[in-house]
Amino acid sequence: MKLELLSGNYAICQVKKEEPYSEWISKDAFSSVTETDQEKSIVCLDDSIPDHITKEQGWRLMRVMGVLDFSLIGILSSILEPLAEYKISVFAISTYNTDYIMVKEETLNKAAEALKKKGHHIIGEELF
Repeated sequence: MKLELLSGNYAICQVKKEEPYSEWISKDAFSSVTETDQEKSIVCLDDSIPDHITKEQGWRLMRVMGVLDFSLIGILSSILEPLAEYKISVFAISTYNTDYIMVKEETLNKAAEALKKKGHHIIGEELF
């Protein structure tokens, strides 16, 4: 499996349902808005989030490269299991085409080591 480390530091935000956010989310980078009946969460670059927003900063983002067919089984588990073995906390997001894995900046090198030991390849290591 090839994973691409994306540039930039990301944050996971908890926002009020009525909170406007389109003006502080970069249109040129990954972002994800998830809204349920109980909450709204936003993942985005952390450099422009307003101070009043509740956020967990210091995350790095890796993308599983390629378009994943819905019939594929075990993609996330093949990535999450080695990270769990190394006791690395993750935040996972899936889109229609692929999966994204976030790890804290301070665990990035350890995460890369764990993934490589299981045969995964990481593109963009110059961003470490």
